Amino acid sequence: MLSWEQGLILALLIVIVTCLLATRIKPAFLFAGGAVAAFQFGFIELSEIAGNFTNPSLLTLVLLILASVALEKTRLISWVGHQISRGGQSSVVAKLGLSTAFLSSFTNNTAVVLSLIGAIKRNQRHAPSRLLLPLSYAAILGGTLTLIGTSTNLIINSFVEDAGLPSLGFFAPSVVGLAVLFGGLVILIPLSHLLPINDEHQHDELPYFLEAKVTSDSQLIGKTVVENGLRALRRLFLAEIIRGEEKIAPVCPETRLNKGDVLLFCGDVESVTTLQEIKGLQLFGHHHINGQNLLELIVSQSASIRGKTLKSVHFREKFDAVVVAIRRGHERLEGGLGNIELSAGDTLVVVPGKSFQATQYQFSREFVLVNGLDSSARLDIAKSSAVLLGFAAVIILSLLGLIPIIKGLTGFLLLMLASRIINLNELRRRFPTDIIMIVGSALTIAQLMMSSGLSTHVGDLFVTSLNGWGVYGALIATYFLTMIFTELITNNAAAALSFPFGYSLALAYGVDPMPFIMVVLFGASASFISPYGYQTNLLVYSVGNYQIRDYVRVGLPISIVYSALVLVLVPVLFPF
Repeated sequence: MLSWEQGLILALLIVIVTCLLATRIKPAFLFAGGAVAAFQFGFIELSEIAGNFTNPSLLTLVLLILASVALEKTRLISWVGHQISRGGQSSVVAKLGLSTAFLSSFTNNTAVVLSLIGAIKRNQRHAPSRLLLPLSYAAILGGTLTLIGTSTNLIINSFVEDAGLPSLGFFAPSVVGLAVLFGGLVILIPLSHLLPINDEHQHDELPYFLEAKVTSDSQLIGKTVVENGLRALRRLFLAEIIRGEEKIAPVCPETRLNKGDVLLFCGDVESVTTLQEIKGLQLFGHHHINGQNLLELIVSQSASIRGKTLKSVHFREKFDAVVVAIRRGHERLEGGLGNIELSAGDTLVVVPGKSFQATQYQFSREFVLVNGLDSSARLDIAKSSAVLLGFAAVIILSLLGLIPIIKGLTGFLLLMLASRIINLNELRRRFPTDIIMIVGSALTIAQLMMSSGLSTHVGDLFVTSLNGWGVYGALIATYFLTMIFTELITNNAAAALSFPFGYSLALAYGVDPMPFIMVVLFGASASFISPYGYQTNLLVYSVGNYQIRDYVRVGLPISIVYSALVLVLVPVLFPF
């Protein structure tokens, strides 16, 4: 018989699950509301709630998400982009899968997908819709390789520590993770051919005007436009070449490039990064581009710069920003970027300098809008290497036990801020408020379930319900419960709800809780047949113009293989 306290906690849990399934209220609000209700009923002290919000695994997760802001700007993303531009679809999916899985195993997999979406959209050989869903699935599979690969792993580790168990090892899920990765890729590569070709060329899209110069040591010199691959750039059109006083327009495919040629392109915002990644080309204003977030400015009717060129107004000196692209409705502009006379309504894509914020008081007259864009320029090779080496050093030192990963990541972030590779505004935009609310509040509710004895009652009830199935049947039930929750109510919420049930079943059967912990960990990442269960699936949903049936057709076979491998390997590697 449940006590009144256990009954109220169970009712609270039922309300949360019902709202997660039947309403569109954000999980963060529901879990936070549950924690507040528990505090108001006097079930838990404020100091205990505060302790849950400062859990070491939660803090590690927050720091990893913030550190990914710097990692996204490195040339590593460009390298992966080059790899997916070579070979047939099967080899490209294999390379994309392995590289994405590797990246996802050491940094947040959502950040990896966000970074690579742009590279996939810019690839010149394959329709993005054939690659974006495999990208998401590979990131999910790669996230299971290490403890820090995905937020759910660290959330589950928070519950493990809160239950008084030893923290999970960095490579605790790695063997099972490698098995599901390779099993998943074997299925994913042929299934990717079933995905639709939803090429997103939009000929009516407003074009930006960009400029790049052929460097003196460029490998493009002496080769034709076609040989250099400049004729078939996705969403980027070579409109004009300026060679000294000569203008070449339209540009013929057989035109050979010379040293110092100025190439004028029409494209979209992503074209800034595309041109940065072409070796032998220098983007206009390249000396001042090093990882900053791009901004969009619209020239005002009252602007003093109207009717003047960027060069004549000394735009960079006046505003401490470099213009890298200009858009004027559907009009195709001509001449060099610095020689275009600006008009009211012109949209400028700019790279801000160090004192850009200090000059914003001038903007009310000059510009009617200042927008931050989701795109950012790449760091140069030296800074990219420094960022990657710094992050690798943090991971290695923490694995060797020389410094805690929290201290290492904190130091890494401080160095990134001090060197201006990232700034506070970028960190503020990426700060994972929802995840913090879910994890801290869910820890509070799970703590109540265990301290009140509710989890023991639930475990006994499950044991009775599963009579005859044995402990392995309970393990299977725990896995599928977690997987269903993941598909229906997101991975983080699934982990928060399933862990107490799995842990209570282990206690009820009197066995080692580790296999139950591991099936919750893998079940919480088993989102392949719905775009809504996992954030990476949702990220590619609209970009790839997918339909639900695309997820079912490709994801269901992967889910079957994934589940079979997990349920076979976990009891072997983590015996009861």
